Amino acid sequence: MLAPRVSQALIRSISSTARNRFKNRVPEKQKLFQEENGIPLYLKGGVVDNILYRVTMGLCLGGTAYGLYCLGWASFPRNK
Repeated sequence: MLAPRVSQALIRSISSTARNRFKNRVPEKQKLFQEENGIPLYLKGGVVDNILYRVTMGLCLGGTAYGLYCLGWASFPRNK
């Protein structure tokens, strides 16, 4: 069985579209994250990073508290 052949023009158009669509923002981000301004690295991304950090910490603390509650509840059996 022969494999289907794809034209060179189609391959060229597919491989070049992704490169031209997005601007390279790596140098901008490097300047932002390497700047010495006293802000922790995990908050240098702005408001979105701050929200994600707080949600993650809330979920971690809530999960820890719930885990300890379940452990305490399971430690003391119910009397029947």
